[in-house]
Amino acid sequence: MRSYGQYCSVAKALDVIGDRWTLLVVRELLLQGGCRYTDLLRGLPGIATNLLGDRLRELEANGLVRREAAPPPVAATLYHLTDAGSELKSVIGALGRFGARYMAEPSGDEEFRSHWLTFPVSELLEDAEPSGPPVVMEIRSGDRPAFIELSNGEMRTRSSAPRSPDLVLEGAAPLILGVLTRQLTVPAARGLGLHTEGSTAPLRRLRYLVQESSQETQV
Repeated sequence: MRSYGQYCSVAKALDVIGDRWTLLVVRELLLQGGCRYTDLLRGLPGIATNLLGDRLRELEANGLVRREAAPPPVAATLYHLTDAGSELKSVIGALGRFGARYMAEPSGDEEFRSHWLTFPVSELLEDAEPSGPPVVMEIRSGDRPAFIELSNGEMRTRSSAPRSPDLVLEGAAPLILGVLTRQLTVPAARGLGLHTEGSTAPLRRLRYLVQESSQETQV
């Protein structure tokens, strides 16, 4: 194991998780749960298959990842986070909150996977009307639909629809994230290509936690 050679807890942590791609492998295992190798490749566009293999072996050697031989019909090796690996959830969440400020101006050629919405939803937004009726929003962007559910004051993302959505947002990920965080009005987003179905009233339920903007406008 490469080491910074410093007797410091931060340096010790980076000895284990500081290599390129390592924390993104952890992100995928946090978001998707048990993953096949091919699941990880799909969730990590741009990684070389041999590099993914190296990172998984390093994480396993350091006690952060374990592998399981799943029985039929899966019949494949599944990778899971160990208890120690799962402790990195707060680290990934903090990085997500920090990185949100850099998402306002995407380069235009960046990959997007719909399940990555989980961290913006869980870390950057909350239900401003926790006593309100249940709401389901469908997000159509990336590789497959994702669903945001507001119920009993909790907000969660799902990969399958709990019921018919109250609102559908379809378009580029930056437009959808801009509307969800109320940094972009619905009319402005529509002008840039966002398509909506249903009432946009549920968007008023969302409170952006990173900054309470005084420039919010009615959606």
